Amino acid sequence: MNPQTLHPAPDAPLLHTRDARGVHRLTLNRPAAFNVLGEEMLDALHAALARVAADDASRALVIGAEGKAFCAGHDLKQMSANPRLDYYRQLFAHCTRVMLAVQKLPVPVIARVQGLATAAGCQLVAQCDLAVAADTARFGVNGIDAGLFCATPSVPLVRAMPAKPALEMLMTGAFIGAAEAQARGLVNRVAAPEALDAALDELLAAILSKPREALAAGKQLFYAQRELGLEAAYQLAGESMACNMMLDVAQEGVRAFIEKRQPAWRQ
Repeated sequence: MNPQTLHPAPDAPLLHTRDARGVHRLTLNRPAAFNVLGEEMLDALHAALARVAADDASRALVIGAEGKAFCAGHDLKQMSANPRLDYYRQLFAHCTRVMLAVQKLPVPVIARVQGLATAAGCQLVAQCDLAVAADTARFGVNGIDAGLFCATPSVPLVRAMPAKPALEMLMTGAFIGAAEAQARGLVNRVAAPEALDAALDELLAAILSKPREALAAGKQLFYAQRELGLEAAYQLAGESMACNMMLDVAQEGVRAFIEKRQPAWRQ
């Protein structure tokens, strides 16, 4: 697929393309700075996520990066230059808006992790719905090494992996490799660097073969029910499934299953 460039400047902090299938790609483009989430990068991410959300034909979003690092977290030089409580509150609130925008997108969001993902960079991986990583990638929430507990990265991290492994990373600053990240639930698939895009394409193909409406409803329900008690979660899930069954894609899918044929939306 020939991608359409939605952000024309090749030296922009974030590159944005969209292919004919409706797959958007956001590429962090500050490799010399390890793609840190400074103010400029957060602004660019927030604007790009809004563009994806506004595209009714979007099917998936891939977030990747140029260079050796996926993302090394917040820009510590920028933070050190602005030692004010109001600045820090504004910065972390802005980062939170970006992370929530990832979750609120009606399409699956996949992190393509080719290198180091640390602190808020690891947070971004954890916040994505799915993740594919090179087997050379490393992950950490090591703010504690600089006296700063990675509180905001802990939010998606503890929702992506069990509490004790997450706390060990947060309290020790220790890094884990891609295989361990997969074992703990932080990433879905691990591949050699040269096979990373093939693994990503395989996952994308599986997603694109499913109806957009059902995936959008399912993603919304998945995150909403996770924050509820068991009974409330079942009530919300039941309502979601009932509404899902009223969609044309579900009615067609059920008929196709009964008639032992492919549904029309797969042809």
